[in-house]
Amino acid sequence: MDTIVVRPRHRPEATRALVCLGFCGGGAGPYLGWADVVPQDVSLAAICYPGREGRFAEAFATDWDELAEDATAAVLAAADRPYVLFGHSMGGWMAFDVASRLERHGGRPPEALVISSTNAPSGGLRPRDMFPAQEETDEQLLHWMSVNGLLPAHVLDDPDLSEMAVELMRADIKVRDSFRHRAGTRARVPLQVLTGAADDVIEPEATERWRELAESAFRHDRLPGGHFYTPDVWARLPAFMAPFAGDPPGV
Repeated sequence: MDTIVVRPRHRPEATRALVCLGFCGGGAGPYLGWADVVPQDVSLAAICYPGREGRFAEAFATDWDELAEDATAAVLAAADRPYVLFGHSMGGWMAFDVASRLERHGGRPPEALVISSTNAPSGGLRPRDMFPAQEETDEQLLHWMSVNGLLPAHVLDDPDLSEMAVELMRADIKVRDSFRHRAGTRARVPLQVLTGAADDVIEPEATERWRELAESAFRHDRLPGGHFYTPDVWARLPAFMAPFAGDPPGV
């Protein structure tokens, strides 16, 4: 299970957990540095999807439902204490969907949902959500990942690693593009939405669309930068999450 639920720091005394779901083309790695940012009473758990990192030998999920069921089982395994469920970009839709599946299956729900850089799923899959797109070349995908994502520079310098990064991105794009919102699905726990002030993926009406899906407390925070904010904000993003922040730090 350590290959699926990745805990970078052993904190058996933690009373809460932050459980993170990955974005399109990503894995658990981009979240691991947050172990130094979360409060001392919080255990960080990053979910690894099939086909990457410690699950490299496994086949990629073939569609949204397959990946969502895998992620739901992983979150259930990680939920050994009260937890906040977080997802960035495609992972935001995944967190929203997983919370709904947990409710239907009678699993332990999160105390709160934190959704980052994601349009509300109720609007359906739109062109601005399908970016990068399936028809883009390998070079275009690598450029997007290097400029808009968190692709390390050493990957671009290694042809084998670049090929693997593109393969992973294409697999996740296929999954993302098979997503369909289930009518009536709503957030029944407190919901926080984070967006970048310069993120052109986020539609102008995103706040109101998300608010319509919230049955409990709702808040929206705009942070500096684009789809992944600024490097400084990303590095300390848990400090902006309402369940851990108290008063969020200045930006």
